[in-house]
Amino acid sequence: MAEAVKMKDQTIRGGGEGGGSGAIEKLGEHPRRLRQFLHEVRVEMDKVSWPSWQDVRSTTIVVIVTVALFGVFFLGTDYVSSKFISWLIDIGKSL
Repeated sequence: MAEAVKMKDQTIRGGGEGGGSGAIEKLGEHPRRLRQFLHEVRVEMDKVSWPSWQDVRSTTIVVIVTVALFGVFFLGTDYVSSKFISWLIDIGKSL
């Protein structure tokens, strides 16, 4: 039983019989696997429905306006909170 576990462990680590032939075989698989991957990517990209330029422009404008509004909101919030904290510090100093 222990011998079977040892042989399985050696096979998993690549140290079984045959030495480095498994590593050479795996190295030879890479170009084929890369070609297959790129082919699958190309097939999947053909299935994508891309937005029109009008959609891209309109959503970009919405994002820019929204970011600007949030920026103004947080600028105002920061200003008000800093004034409030300064007021609290001044009160604390006078006590």
